[in-house]
Amino acid sequence: MNLLDEPWMPVRLRNGAREWISPQRLSDPEVVAFDADRPDFNGALAQFAIGLLQSTTRVNSASEWRQGFKVPPSAAVLHEWFAAIEAAFVFDGDGPRFMQDRSLQAEEFSDIGGLLIDSPGENTVKNNGDHFVKRDHVEALCPPCAALALLTLQINAPSGGAGHRTGLRGGGPLTTLIDVAASADRSLWHGLWLNVRERDSFLALSGDRTKTALHLRFPWLADITAIQKLDGETAPVQVHPDHVFWAMPRRIRLDFEHVSVGACDICARPSEHRLQRYATRNHGLNYKGAWEHPLSPYYETKEGWLPLHPQPGGLGYRQWLGWVAGAGVDAKRSRKRARVVAHALDERGRQLGANLSLWAFGYDMDNMKARCWYESRIPLYGLAECSKDVQREVEVEVGQHLAAAELAAFFLRSGVKDAWFGADARGDFSHIDASFWGNTEPAFYRQLEKRITAARDGQGFDRIAAAEQWLASLKQAVMQLFDEVFVGAGAIERQHPRRAAEARRKLMAGLRGNKLRESLGRPVADPAAKKARKTSKNPPVPTSADGETPANRRPT
Repeated sequence: MNLLDEPWMPVRLRNGAREWISPQRLSDPEVVAFDADRPDFNGALAQFAIGLLQSTTRVNSASEWRQGFKVPPSAAVLHEWFAAIEAAFVFDGDGPRFMQDRSLQAEEFSDIGGLLIDSPGENTVKNNGDHFVKRDHVEALCPPCAALALLTLQINAPSGGAGHRTGLRGGGPLTTLIDVAASADRSLWHGLWLNVRERDSFLALSGDRTKTALHLRFPWLADITAIQKLDGETAPVQVHPDHVFWAMPRRIRLDFEHVSVGACDICARPSEHRLQRYATRNHGLNYKGAWEHPLSPYYETKEGWLPLHPQPGGLGYRQWLGWVAGAGVDAKRSRKRARVVAHALDERGRQLGANLSLWAFGYDMDNMKARCWYESRIPLYGLAECSKDVQREVEVEVGQHLAAAELAAFFLRSGVKDAWFGADARGDFSHIDASFWGNTEPAFYRQLEKRITAARDGQGFDRIAAAEQWLASLKQAVMQLFDEVFVGAGAIERQHPRRAAEARRKLMAGLRGNKLRESLGRPVADPAAKKARKTSKNPPVPTSADGETPANRRPT
């Protein structure tokens, strides 16, 4: 089985049908999306396809790239591109195998389900802790699903115990790709090609382009010691730039001798060669140094630039600025968007059209435990068609909107905590933040679309009105969540009316205060003048917690 010739990639066709294709059909105009049975498999397929095209393309100028976007290459052309590396994509047999350690000879085997990142680990099973993801739910895989599981594990490789290496981007990296909506003249090819650079441009990014030996591009073609010394490290200068797509941190070899007949436990297709086990050993390639994967955003630390990873709370508009613009609300923490995103927005311009989005996905890992798979489509609304000056203006305004949202989320979280427990409470309140960001997301994207559309079409845009509208949306969302979801909707016997009333008063004061307006760049009230006006008026009439005064209070 060779992965460049075999139809092992599940896809969805334009008519809605599902089919399995070989990589040579990636440019087929009828293929609109990957369609695996697991979302992490779809993410791995996209990275496999992009890496394959980037490693083999002969396109070397912007005009050639535009031609490839306008008129996708034929299957025959792709076959010609792939021919030189065909030996690296053999999946079974006695020699080198795709992403498998050719030298591994193990006496002990693991169940094939262990290749899946969300499978319960050995300690979890031992402690009977597999309550949600059960043991033994995957016992046999058809070869295509086994290839997908292996690929997904090598890309996302989390911590696996002593000597079991994480991936080149650490365990469970965040991936951000430029994507385009399927339409009459757009297919899967266009979304993939947007993330492929001209060959020389890519080779100049990282690694040593003079190291052309195939095993320095595809590490499974030789013993690990041909790249790094025993217990050593692998840095970018030791390998070819293509290696960044084909990292192999885990030493694994699938067992093709002890197979069975039946339905695959993932895709349910019948197979005469279901794989049931694999051998593994620690001390694979140990990636260290200034690696920068082109499909991931990065942030700066004292130790250098590190790749971003999904965190509890999900993916959404709060990350728009960092992933799209390479900036953040916190100016002290530098960020870099993924190189494919930067190149597409800065260099492609009006070639791309207005139906672009950012496809972000990845595992939220807690060491070896997969807490959640996150995936999101973040609209760009034709930002690439705007001039760079306009893009910078949009980034500044989005930064202000996000700063205000961060502050409003803090006010809500603090208010709910005060109403429930008091100021000294400790614990996980992330569900409050998640509700806030989900509640305010539609309003954010409505405003963003109006802003970018106006800039793209050369129309005027009232920034002051937009800021005031966003401020109103934040206030409304915060008070609605406080009153109707978290505090006001609670069981009456569990409420503390006085504490809840005081928390609500404090929350409203924060929303009306200067800090929220300052974050949006809006004028604020002069504190001295405000105090003078307050003292010159009559003392405020005392009210009860529900807002009634002694004059209008109804008898009970």
